[in-house]
Amino acid sequence: MMERIEQLQAEAERDLAAAGDAEQLERFRIKYLGSKGALKTLLATLKEVPAEDRPQFGAQANALRERVQEAFERRRSELGAAVGDGGGRAAGGGPMLDVTEPGLRQPFGRPHVITQTIDELIEVFGRLGFDVATGPEIEDEFHNFVALNIPPEHPARDPLDNFYLDEKRLLRSQTSTVQIRVMEKTQPPIRVVATGRVYRPDEHDATHYSMFHQIEGLYVDRRVSMADLKTTLMQFARAYFGPEAEVRLRPSFFPFTEPSAELDIKMQVRGRWDWVELGGCGMVDPNVFGAVGYDPEQWTGFAFGLGVERIAMRKYGIADIRWLFENDVRFLRQF
Repeated sequence: MMERIEQLQAEAERDLAAAGDAEQLERFRIKYLGSKGALKTLLATLKEVPAEDRPQFGAQANALRERVQEAFERRRSELGAAVGDGGGRAAGGGPMLDVTEPGLRQPFGRPHVITQTIDELIEVFGRLGFDVATGPEIEDEFHNFVALNIPPEHPARDPLDNFYLDEKRLLRSQTSTVQIRVMEKTQPPIRVVATGRVYRPDEHDATHYSMFHQIEGLYVDRRVSMADLKTTLMQFARAYFGPEAEVRLRPSFFPFTEPSAELDIKMQVRGRWDWVELGGCGMVDPNVFGAVGYDPEQWTGFAFGLGVERIAMRKYGIADIRWLFENDVRFLRQF
């Protein structure tokens, strides 16, 4: 075994002297100093050496490895070659990186299409005089249901239709909760829009998702009427979708507004123009005012709620809501 050490040293000295360029020097490093090189293999045979000879064999094998490593470093310095450890210099002594070449342009990030849509909506409603309000995504039953005039027997309160965290708390199912919190802390007149995520255990398909975004508006003042509501929504539609946008209010029912309506907009869908629902709206129910301490004889107001994903899908022709949350950059770069 001692003869093998002497033989390996002679072979390494001969091969190192013959290495005349960076490529040959790299082959030498792999052959002798690599993780599967000759010196590693030599040390692995230590267990085969008789016990009484192991100390001497191990010391000489380690000494050989150090000598070969030092000789390799000297030879690399002589050749001016940086191989194996990313030294940054080419075989001729020059830099491997050509600093005269044009640099690689780094791609710029951009807001998600949902963020873009929310920012655009806030900007439009800001021009109509609405401030922005936010609130918690984890809510209690009072703000999510009771204050919004949703009685205990209403289907909207079914545990199967909500994400309850415990007996009293749940992930909010609508941003109307923010309107309640604003009214609790602020005396009229009020004109705000609330944006954010809401959660409902819907089965995922092309038009439904268990998490989505809403923007809801609230205007409370004296002598507010349905005419004010319709005018506001018409101005919004024309500002956001273009001056030719057509909107209509279709009678509906919501516990927190009376009278209530669905907001439809006429849009081109699959090559033809049709009415598309954007959300709900109506005059704030007096019971909602009572829950926050407003006098319904003195104050009136309207509220509306729009689905942000639905607006984005209609504006940009997106056929499947799931595409918005898959984080496929090929899709997101289009916006």
